[in-house]
Amino acid sequence: MSNPLRDMDKPDVIFCIGTNMTEAHPVAATRLKKAVARGATLIVADPRLIPLAKKADIHLRLRVGSDVALLAAMAHVIVREGLVDRRFVEERTENYEELARHVADFTPTWAEGICGVPAADIEAAAIAYAKAERGAIYYTLGITEHICGVDNVQSLCNLALLTGHIGREGTGINPMRGQNNIQGAGDCGALPNNFPGFQPVTDLANQAKFEKAWGVKVDAKKGITKVRALEQCGEQIRAMLIVGENTVVSDPDRVHCTHALESLDHLVVVDMFLTETAQLADVVFPCTGWAETDGVFANTERRPQRVRAAVPPPGTAKPDWEIVAGIARGMGLAGFDWQGANEVFDEFCALSPTYAGLDWELVAEGRHHWPVPEKGHPGTPILHEGEFLRGRGLFTTPSYRDPAEVIDDEYPVWLTTGRRLAHYHTRTMTGRSAGSDWMVPEELVEVHPDDCAAWGLVDGDLAVMSSRRGEVVVKVHATNVSPRGTVFCSFSFGDVPVNNLTGGGYDPITDTAELKVCPVKIEKASGVLA
Repeated sequence: MSNPLRDMDKPDVIFCIGTNMTEAHPVAATRLKKAVARGATLIVADPRLIPLAKKADIHLRLRVGSDVALLAAMAHVIVREGLVDRRFVEERTENYEELARHVADFTPTWAEGICGVPAADIEAAAIAYAKAERGAIYYTLGITEHICGVDNVQSLCNLALLTGHIGREGTGINPMRGQNNIQGAGDCGALPNNFPGFQPVTDLANQAKFEKAWGVKVDAKKGITKVRALEQCGEQIRAMLIVGENTVVSDPDRVHCTHALESLDHLVVVDMFLTETAQLADVVFPCTGWAETDGVFANTERRPQRVRAAVPPPGTAKPDWEIVAGIARGMGLAGFDWQGANEVFDEFCALSPTYAGLDWELVAEGRHHWPVPEKGHPGTPILHEGEFLRGRGLFTTPSYRDPAEVIDDEYPVWLTTGRRLAHYHTRTMTGRSAGSDWMVPEELVEVHPDDCAAWGLVDGDLAVMSSRRGEVVVKVHATNVSPRGTVFCSFSFGDVPVNNLTGGGYDPITDTAELKVCPVKIEKASGVLA
């Protein structure tokens, strides 16, 4: 996030797109509710009538996968209506003239034909955001899990740069992280293109720095993503270590994923539970849970926070770092002889410019937002104040393109996936909670009542939902939350493996799967007992 969580109740206009925040980030969403209660204007762009949309002043109910068209039209309106923050653009950005020419033809009427949102609503949303004293954008995986995920984010950046809603209190572009410590994982270098601290692996100076620190030769070229690694299982890749992820359930195209893991000579999984992925492993190491672990998490607002073991771990469970270090030592590798999580974290701080001013003791206070470039630095709650890291903010010119797969006569329905309030991700933990299971005991596919009537379905029926990759049997829930022609499922339930269906395409830059768009057909199940 460019701004801290405490800023969430400060904007005059809030633009939420691709984020079902009240269900996926319910605690953080309370601040937006406070802002709305105070009188802030709420704009929500989402195909579904999610709880946040019910509170919105403007609900842009766009067709799944059409975000770039919507955002380009909003930029068109801001330029056309003279609502550009000229001073900000001139002093802090570049490439504005090219952007203005690029969006000249992307009118709200043009966008309406693609995304289905009335042109008048697009205009109203753009004008409200541009005229705000403090306008803030919030998004989640509904923006990034597309073949055009990078284009979507760049389009949002264009809106912030056009209006100057960046680098100030109550503004910004704020991605809400989807998993605990996903921010911290990226900070520590769990990315194929960066060393710890977001230092590019292709930079020869960085290569020399880490070779000296680690005492080994490091490769000065980008690694491969998990998508490419799964493609190479059984060929170039013969063994794999999976730590704390239920890949079989959470990844797209489950049949492909399972086949890839079964093609390995050796699979090692580190997890708290014997998940669907762990059941395929040759070796499973039991790890500690958050209440059994000393360490550091970095949350969605870039705030590193110490966690402290409150109870002893069961059986032979060990912290992730200790398991990985033990495997490394068993392989004859040096440099993995830490005696505690404090030593691991202090080494990371010594190598990361964004954490250079922190250490194990300082982070115990939990009051710093990175970057903290030196000791005594107060931290950086708001990014991009005064200047951008690259100097000037760069306008880009993404164009709309269809999803990797579009509906047709054989697969005439849009499927989009997401999360539900009661369950988290693949239910590895919440599926073992009686309360969560009582609230949502099974997977349901949301179908609009008019579609139910047209397809011969009634609420509670079992239906077969299929795509170009597979099929699942799922119970029907008749509701107007999803619009006609679009259905929704979560991917939480292993017995209804919705990700059998997904995986039609990937963003060419990030390799992020298009989990939010999948053409399917739905038919009443025959001969299947409820």
